[in-house]
Amino acid sequence: MATSREESPETQNPLIDDVVDSAADYKGHPVHRSTSGGWRSASFIIGVEVAERFAYYGISSNLITFLTGPLGQSTVTAAENVNIWSGTAQLLPLLGAFVADSFLGRYRTIIVASLLYILGLGLLTVSAMLTSSELQIVLFFFSLYLVAVAQGGHKPCVQAFGADQFDGQDPEECKAKSSFFNWWYFGMNAGILLTFSVLIYIQDNLSWGLGFGIPCVVMVLGMIIFVSGTRTYRYSIQGEEESPFVRIGKVFVAALRNRRTSPSAIASEEESRGTLPDQRLLNKALLAPDHLKKNGKVCTIAEVEEAKAVLRLFPIWATCLPYAIVCAQSSTFFTKQGATMDRTIVPGFDIPAASLQSFICLAIMMIIPIYDRIFVPMARAFTREPFGITKLQRIGTGMFFSIISMVVAALVEMKRLQTAKDYDLVDLPSATIPMSIWWLVPQYFLYGLADVFTIVGLQEFFYDQVPNELRSMGLALYLSIFGVGNFLSSFLISIIEEATSWGGHTSWFSDNLNLAHLDYFYWLLAALCGVGLLAYMYFAKSYIYNRASTI
Repeated sequence: MATSREESPETQNPLIDDVVDSAADYKGHPVHRSTSGGWRSASFIIGVEVAERFAYYGISSNLITFLTGPLGQSTVTAAENVNIWSGTAQLLPLLGAFVADSFLGRYRTIIVASLLYILGLGLLTVSAMLTSSELQIVLFFFSLYLVAVAQGGHKPCVQAFGADQFDGQDPEECKAKSSFFNWWYFGMNAGILLTFSVLIYIQDNLSWGLGFGIPCVVMVLGMIIFVSGTRTYRYSIQGEEESPFVRIGKVFVAALRNRRTSPSAIASEEESRGTLPDQRLLNKALLAPDHLKKNGKVCTIAEVEEAKAVLRLFPIWATCLPYAIVCAQSSTFFTKQGATMDRTIVPGFDIPAASLQSFICLAIMMIIPIYDRIFVPMARAFTREPFGITKLQRIGTGMFFSIISMVVAALVEMKRLQTAKDYDLVDLPSATIPMSIWWLVPQYFLYGLADVFTIVGLQEFFYDQVPNELRSMGLALYLSIFGVGNFLSSFLISIIEEATSWGGHTSWFSDNLNLAHLDYFYWLLAALCGVGLLAYMYFAKSYIYNRASTI
């Protein structure tokens, strides 16, 4: 099998053949690791990720405010639109990863996606400057989904390309790669924090056009940073073997074709291949009619094991979906909650409700150095694990903290509703509840703590547990958890809205949040996460890691 499906930009561009000596050379020249890859190359890639996250969250974090404000949508409609768009944006990386791993390679895909990003952000800026009209709505949603397409190509490739700068076979670089995922997430949240601190204030108080235009400029700068590191990158080699998608697909097709084959036939065939009998479905792909055997069109044991490795990821993927539903709330209902509370910092200055999401980033940026420099070495001394705790243990720990976050959010919302009753403000939706917005900080902080464990753990897990050629797809699978989670959140909101507003009753998601019951919704999410965690623990306990280095 090929060591990678990635093809460096040099392999088809004679104008930059001089770069080949510091990168992977498709003609067989040695890779000079002393002059390529490592933290120097990763820093350029982290730089473009900071810019991209600044741009993406510059749109997504305050999108519900734009939809309920200038576009005049209701809270429920706006929340559903945000979830659908976010879900689409986080599912499109599956397409982007397929294009990168099968055709363009990661480097070229990042370049193309960056150009689309800049175009989408530019059109979004134009739409924000138009007056309310059908043209504004059409152009806004077109440009919004163009940004989603760009993100779909950019997100899985940049992180995989960054991790590719470290050699997983070298013990020291292997440790550096694990640390890279931590500091990658640190840098990413630095960009997001800048969005929450500056950009949201500009959008709420100065101009939506300026608030969408700044991310466009930042994305241009990010692309320049990325291209400037071209000569330092390590590029994987695109081998001559068939696509990994074809190999894995061939295994599933062959297994289904032979699904009625008797166990004795499987045992006989596998014995002849020198392996122990295994009656699981995919093992039936090892069988083939005689005419296919003569032509060499038979699935190998390595190909079957490769397909099994991908299939083993599904239970982990599925049991993380409740966590993804929780993640969808920080930019929707958390923000709407904050908008009803006392947001005064100093007389004359009110903090934008969406800016409170910065506490997620602050929590992450505080905890990651502690995790990477203190927790991991201490845990390593007790567990003998190279990375302190296993990736699956890390993911599960974050899921537990997400449950605590939802419990705290429900308790705070109960307090907010009671305060509204105490001050006779229930029927005054535009009135400010005399309760400080700082009450929301603990749920945001716990949310950030959960992210440090679960998000980073999922990134590293899905990158590491797929075949080498599919690492962009592995990260796309991780992102798809949150894409499907957003769709499930939207679906859940729709069902609850219909059920609770039936017969003239007040919906849990009433536009008047003083009459709504977000606390009930948060309790429901906490329960769903609890069930999800139990299912996750069941599957994680029996999971067999694909590589010895991940144990």
